[in-house]
Amino acid sequence: MKIINLTTHKLCEMIEITGEIKKVLRENPVTDGACIVFVPHTTAGITINENADSDVQRDMISELEEIVPFHDNYLHREGNSAAHIKASLMGSSVTVLVEKGELQLGTWQGIYFCEFDGPRQRKVFVKFIKTMEE
Repeated sequence: MKIINLTTHKLCEMIEITGEIKKVLRENPVTDGACIVFVPHTTAGITINENADSDVQRDMISELEEIVPFHDNYLHREGNSAAHIKASLMGSSVTVLVEKGELQLGTWQGIYFCEFDGPRQRKVFVKFIKTMEE
């Protein structure tokens, strides 16, 4: 398993980490298998979405803020319930297939770390599972 360390700079932001995951794949060559990307935080998430137009990420953050506003009479004493809810909506892991040594992402897809309680120091765990040879 490899760990990617991130520094986030905003309360809510999406940071594309596709390049970092491809770097980990180059350092740990897997021809065929799967890549599991896991976020070990309860106020952050991970998703795969469009990486061609950064307006998509801004729109996603904006809509999440509208659906789950930061202040909404939550009971959680730390004051970050909205971050917990958004993280649960996004999820804590994604799996990407690896074929012929390449991540099998679509043409416009990128992997995004989703910060909902920043700025903070964060970690992303990356693990490659090799397909068993016949």
